[in-house]
Amino acid sequence: MAFTVNKEAKTVTLDRVINAPRELVWKAYSTPELIAQWWGPREYETVVDTLEFKQGGKWRFVHRKEETDEEYGFHGEYKEISEPAKIVWTFEWEGMPGHVLTETITFEDMGEKTNVTSVSQFVDIKDLEGMVNMDMESGATQSMDRLQELVARMK
Repeated sequence: MAFTVNKEAKTVTLDRVINAPRELVWKAYSTPELIAQWWGPREYETVVDTLEFKQGGKWRFVHRKEETDEEYGFHGEYKEISEPAKIVWTFEWEGMPGHVLTETITFEDMGEKTNVTSVSQFVDIKDLEGMVNMDMESGATQSMDRLQELVARMK
């Protein structure tokens, strides 16, 4: 997976080829039961609290770690959905309200593979640096690894 930070543009770009057809990858991004199986770091259970998968729809996911009673909420709004090629949504960690980024995820059809590119646009450099310093790369890598494992089981 490529992880690129562009401080001038205030963006973080993640690029990963998933060994599955685009329709299968899209399904994993748009189905609550499937999102819960791959979204986020391995040490957390992901609960899909809200998923209104439509333009203007709200979403909210919660990471839980039972043994420590940790719980972290994330939420946002779908700004654009162009099936099966593109999702644009806002993303806000509830632990730091008011720091909202906009993420554009594209799904490039490569036959039996899909190139997933995510561009996170931050409002300011402090927000970008804060996310990167909270090990955004590790969390994203784990999510993409888990996504690959899920779609391999779905084939």
